[in-house]
Amino acid sequence: MTRNTQQALARQGRFASFLIAGTGIAWLLVLALGEELGWSQRTLAFFDLAAMASFAMALWLLFGVWRARRNNKE
Repeated sequence: MTRNTQQALARQGRFASFLIAGTGIAWLLVLALGEELGWSQRTLAFFDLAAMASFAMALWLLFGVWRARRNNKE
């Protein structure tokens, strides 16, 4: 595996980790804000679905990194 490939995979892994952390924090903040402002369950469910989509995207990115590292072993 070349150095550029390793750096690209590391960058993708960092992006996925920041995506997971950012989604978790944003999700908690939106839920707290929604309860404070009295948002409907439908609105809160929309943000739940958005958070689940973001977590799924991060999982997909991590799966791609794992496969690339597994395929590029020397």
